[in-house]
Amino acid sequence: MGRFLLGLSVAVAPLHAAAQCAGAVTDIATAASCAEHRSASPVLIEADPAKAYTLDELIDIAESNNPRTRVTWEQAKQAAARSGIARSAYYPQLAGTALFGNQKFINPFPKPYAPHGFTMVEMPVADAGLSLEYTIFDFGRRRAQLDAKKAQQLAAAASFERVNQDVAYAVVQAYYRLVTAQEKLEAIHQILETARATQAAAEAQLANGRSTLPDVLNARAGTARAEYGLESSLGDDAAARVALREALGVEPSEAIIVAKPAALPGSDEVSASAQQLVEIAIVDRPDLAALSEKLKAANQELQAARDSYSPTIDFAAKGSVQSLWPTVSKQYGSSLADTTQFVWNADLKIHWDFFDGGLRRSEALARSSEQRQAAEELREKRDGITREVWTAYLQFRTATRQEQAAETLLKAATTSYDASLEAYGYGVKNLIDLVNAESQLAEARLAVVQARSAVLTSAANLGYTTGEMLRKNPASPPAGAAHP
Repeated sequence: MGRFLLGLSVAVAPLHAAAQCAGAVTDIATAASCAEHRSASPVLIEADPAKAYTLDELIDIAESNNPRTRVTWEQAKQAAARSGIARSAYYPQLAGTALFGNQKFINPFPKPYAPHGFTMVEMPVADAGLSLEYTIFDFGRRRAQLDAKKAQQLAAAASFERVNQDVAYAVVQAYYRLVTAQEKLEAIHQILETARATQAAAEAQLANGRSTLPDVLNARAGTARAEYGLESSLGDDAAARVALREALGVEPSEAIIVAKPAALPGSDEVSASAQQLVEIAIVDRPDLAALSEKLKAANQELQAARDSYSPTIDFAAKGSVQSLWPTVSKQYGSSLADTTQFVWNADLKIHWDFFDGGLRRSEALARSSEQRQAAEELREKRDGITREVWTAYLQFRTATRQEQAAETLLKAATTSYDASLEAYGYGVKNLIDLVNAESQLAEARLAVVQARSAVLTSAANLGYTTGEMLRKNPASPPAGAAHP
């Protein structure tokens, strides 16, 4: 199945070079491995107020600075560590031991050798050696526990990917709000120029005696409305800049410059049907992958709980050098020899719990309930993704068609205004006709701005809902990640 293509830089945005893992990350398993071996730098990235940032660079800054990405990165590392803990159960435990002690005890002894029928023995001891413990066979319990931890590790990596997409999508929305504010500001400037041209034409006609003062005042009111709209648009632009810096995780202010996006994506650039996009989302959505791995983990934990009904076979051994200095109560007139010897012991043990007060049964019931819960959460998420993709697809298709219609409207409104202005100059049309044409042109210009904004945001939303946003990027830790 071919991927759908959108002409948006966010779809292939490269992340911070210092933060990249070696090679491209194309699945959550590789992302999990990256999280296991890399650490995040505490250094945050500041935004340069003199630089014109592309959307790719803005996403990079936000992913480096946002606390959510750092939290989920650490959670992915913790899940990797827990997998290592579970894996260690397959290895023997080797330990060095040392013991130094002394004891005094009653040693029964027959009469008449011991007048009282016992002797008092004092025995200092020193022991140093190695001990070995190893579980030979546990009927799959360790395997189930390890598989559960591996699934949880993949789920944590998938959650990290989705949080990165969440952060990127928030930046995309803030970026396009600023772009829309800038384009609206440009449109308002054009509307103001048109209003001034209308006013100039009315004043010229008044000077020639072919217009009235109320017509001129009406034209001046139109110019004043355009100037009011300009001030409002300047405020919207400043607010959008502040919101973008806030989305980046830097100090809010107006001091940020952005580069404009490339050409708008068209509906013909989506080469997949809605159903194909749903299938892509089912495969690529990290949050769905996280729930799928959570279900796998629940299945394995349930299996481990069932395996706890089986016995375990363990081996234990110890070898040491032991020294004894025993003495007997002096009144008995006997002594024992000091000695230092190598001693050892080895055991093969079968352990099988026959009764535990319902502990294992309750554990199995809890794990079974968690497994059913995970299955229902996965089903709910899959259904929700299907609805989200269909909605995003229809919104994008509608937005592209509206943008085409808005461009057509703008051309028609421009032609109408130019013709009305020329006709008004010849006295063929009155000022009311010219003002109506001016209003239609202003509405058309604003419609184009809104339509362009809808195309950009709906295209980004389509990439977000299908899980394609940032999928072609190397998965990376927050800024400046380095080997631990």
